[in-house]
Amino acid sequence: MKKIFYLFFFFLLFFISSVSAQKKYTISGYINDASNGEAMTGATIYAKENYKGTTANTYGFYSLTLDAGTYTFQASFIGCETFTKTIELTSNISLNVELKPSIIETQAVIITGTRKNENIETTDMGKTEIRIETVKKMPMFFGEVDLIKTIQLLPGIQNSGEGNSGYYVRGGSLDQNLVLLDGATIYNVGHLFGFFSIFNTDAIRSAEMTKAGIPANFGGRLASVLDVSMKEGNMKKYEVDGGIGLIYSRINLQGPIVKNKASFLISGRRTYVDLIIQPFLKEDSDLKGMRFYFYDLNGKINWMINDKHHIFLSGYYGSDIYGFNYSSSSSSDLKFTFKWNNASAALRWNYMINNQLFLNTSLLFSDYNFNTDVMLDIYNFTILSSIRDYTAKTELSYHPRPEHLFKFGANYIYHTFTPNTYSAISGDVGMNVQSPGIYHANEAAVYVLDEFEIGKKLKFNVGLRASYFEHIGPYTSYKLDELGRVTDSIFYKQGERIKGYWGVEPRFSARYAIDTFTSLKASYTHNYQYIHQVALSTISLPTDAWIISNELVKPQIGNQYSLGIYRNFLDNMLETSIEAYFKNMKNLTEYKEGYSPFTEITSGLEYQYTQGTGYGYGIELFLNKTKGKFTGWISYTLSWAKRKFPEINGSKEFFAKNDRRHDISIMLSYEIIPNVNASLVWVYATGNTMTIPVGFYFLGYNLITEYSEKNAYRIAPYHRLDISVNWIIKRTPRFEHALNFSVYNVYNRRNPFFISINTQMNNESFSLNNTAYQMSLFPIMPSISWNFKFK
Repeated sequence: MKKIFYLFFFFLLFFISSVSAQKKYTISGYINDASNGEAMTGATIYAKENYKGTTANTYGFYSLTLDAGTYTFQASFIGCETFTKTIELTSNISLNVELKPSIIETQAVIITGTRKNENIETTDMGKTEIRIETVKKMPMFFGEVDLIKTIQLLPGIQNSGEGNSGYYVRGGSLDQNLVLLDGATIYNVGHLFGFFSIFNTDAIRSAEMTKAGIPANFGGRLASVLDVSMKEGNMKKYEVDGGIGLIYSRINLQGPIVKNKASFLISGRRTYVDLIIQPFLKEDSDLKGMRFYFYDLNGKINWMINDKHHIFLSGYYGSDIYGFNYSSSSSSDLKFTFKWNNASAALRWNYMINNQLFLNTSLLFSDYNFNTDVMLDIYNFTILSSIRDYTAKTELSYHPRPEHLFKFGANYIYHTFTPNTYSAISGDVGMNVQSPGIYHANEAAVYVLDEFEIGKKLKFNVGLRASYFEHIGPYTSYKLDELGRVTDSIFYKQGERIKGYWGVEPRFSARYAIDTFTSLKASYTHNYQYIHQVALSTISLPTDAWIISNELVKPQIGNQYSLGIYRNFLDNMLETSIEAYFKNMKNLTEYKEGYSPFTEITSGLEYQYTQGTGYGYGIELFLNKTKGKFTGWISYTLSWAKRKFPEINGSKEFFAKNDRRHDISIMLSYEIIPNVNASLVWVYATGNTMTIPVGFYFLGYNLITEYSEKNAYRIAPYHRLDISVNWIIKRTPRFEHALNFSVYNVYNRRNPFFISINTQMNNESFSLNNTAYQMSLFPIMPSISWNFKFK
C-alpha cells in the first residue's frame, strides 16, 4: 500500500505544481487537413520565440499554455505547408488550424509523419506510427496492400506463418496483442485463414503500434497494442476511390453531409476467385460449387456539432466463407462450410470542456463468431463459438502547460464467451450433444497517467492502472475425479460472482536527452491479462478457442523492462535506435499433453489447460531513412523465448514455438521518375521450432511413438523477396489512376508452411522409417491491380 500511496502522492505533487502564480494563457483548438477536414494526428504547433510546443492528439486537438506575450505560432505536418500566425496572447484563445497539402512533395516519408526529431524527444519506446501512404508503397499480395504485413516488418514483431495475419511480439503469445479499431477490440484480424487482414487501407487514417512502455490508458494484454483509427469522411467534397485486382476489388465513398459540419464514409471489399474459376471447372470436379471468399464493410459518420462537441459513429462488418460440396454415386452427399464473422461499432463523444480540459467518451461493441457446419445425407453437425463485448470508457486529458500532460480514465467491459457449442440433427430430430457452458464476465479498470518534463534533459511518463475481473453466472461448474469423470456440479445463477481477480499495474517510461540528436530511454510495464487464447498450431486460425480467467485458469501477468538509445543523423534524415528488453510472464496457458476434445465437451475447456511461466529477451536494431527519393528501413532482432509448464515436457524448460534467433526485414522504396515508384521487401527468419518422433516401441500389442523433447528441432529458415512498381498514369485535380505491378516471392523460395511426418514399416526387416514432408504455400506470384480516385 505504501508504494501505491507514494505513486499517487507523486501524481498529486506534479498536478499541483502545474498551477503557477505567473500569468499564463492557453491557445487551443483542432488541427485538420484543409483538403478534407480529417484530424491530423501528431501534427505539431509551437511558439518560435521559446520553441515550446505540443502535438495534436488522435482527434486533432491541441492545447498550449504559455506566459502572456506576443508569439509567432507555427503548425506543421509532413507533406503539408507550414501554417504561421503571430498572436498577442493576453487571454485564452481558440484557434482551429487547417494545413494545406504541399503542391509539390519533394520528400517521400516512410514510417512516420512526425516532426523531425520526435523520436528523440518523446518518452515513447517501441512505438511506431504507421502512415497509410507508407503501407500503399509496399509490394502487394494478390494486389492487396496490408497493414498487418507492414507491421510484421518492424523489429521485435514476427509473423506466425507464411501469409498469416497473426504476429508474435517480443516473445509473447498470439493472444497477448490488443488490436483496436476506433477503440473497439478485434479478436481475429485475418481474412481467408489469415492470408489477408481485416484492415481496408482505403478506410484507415492512422495506426500506432506499441510494444514497450505501454501507457496506463491501455490494458488487458501483455505484449502490444495496435490502435487503428478509421478515416472520418471528407467534409469538403465528395470522393470515390477504389481498385480492381486479380482476385478482389474494393470501393470507397466519402463526402460531406453538411459541408464543414458532418461527413460520411462507406468502404467495401470482396474477393471473387470462387466466381472466376467456376465456369472453367468440369461438372465432376471436386471444386465445383466451392465457395472461398470474404467481404467486409466499413462505415462512419462524423458530426461536428460545434467547437466543443464532436460526435462519431463508426462500424465494421466482415465475413469469411469457405465451403465445398461432394457427391458421388458410391458415397453419401457431403456439404462442409466454415464461416466466421467480425463486427464492431463505436459511438464516440469528444467534449472540449475548456482550453485545457478534453473529454473523450465511447460506447463500444465487438462481436466475433465462428461456425462449422457439416451435412452428410440427413445428418447435420454444427460447432459454434463466439465472443461478444459491450464496452464503456471515458478519459479526461488535462494540459496545464507544454511540458505537462495529465490523464485520468476508466473503462468497463461485459464479456460473453462461447468457446464451443455442439449441436446435431438427424432429419427432423435434434440429437442431445452436451456442450461446455457459456462464460460471462465483468472487467473494469481505472487509470491515471502523468507525462512531464524536469528541465530540458529529463522527461517522464508515469502511470498507474488498477484492474478488476470477475467470472459471473449463469454457469454450471463441474467437479472431476482423478480419471476425468464428472462427479458433481454447482450451478451459479445470473450475475452471481464465481471468481474474481484484481491487480495494480504500474507503468513507467523515461527519456534523457544527451543532445539535440541523441537520447537514452528506459521503460517498465506491469500488465494483467484476464482472457486467454490457446492454439494447437503455430499459426493463428479462426478455430482457436478463447476462454476467460475462472476458478481453474488464472490471469496472465507480465513484466517488461526495456532500455534503448536513439540517435538521428544527417539533419534527422536518418533515424537509428538500439533497444534491449527482458520480459517475464506467468500463468501462460497451453493444452495439456494428451488433449482430449471429449473432456472439453463434457466439462469445459479449463480442464484441458495447464498453466506455466515464460520469458523472453533480445536486442532490436532499427535504421530508418525518412527523406529523399530513396527511403526505407532495415530492422534486425536477436531474441530468445522460453517456456516452462509443470505438465508439459516433463516439467523441463523448452523453447517457445515462436522462438527465432534471428529476424531481418528490409524495406526500400525509390522514386525512379515522377509518378513512378519502385519498392522492395526482403525478410529472413530462423525456422520455427517443432517436436518430432525419434523412436518407436511395442507395449504389448500396441505401437508407441516416442517423441523428442518439446520444440527440440527446427524447420528450415524462412526468407522471401517481394518487389513492386507503382505507376501513376494520370493525375488531375479531379481524377487520378494508377497501375501496380507486384511479384511475391521473386526467387520462388519454397518456404515451409508445416512439416508432416510419415511413418512406414518395412515388413521384411520389421523396422520403422520416418520421412518428413514439407508443405509450402506460395511459389512466385505476380499480380497487377488498377487503382482510381474521383475527387
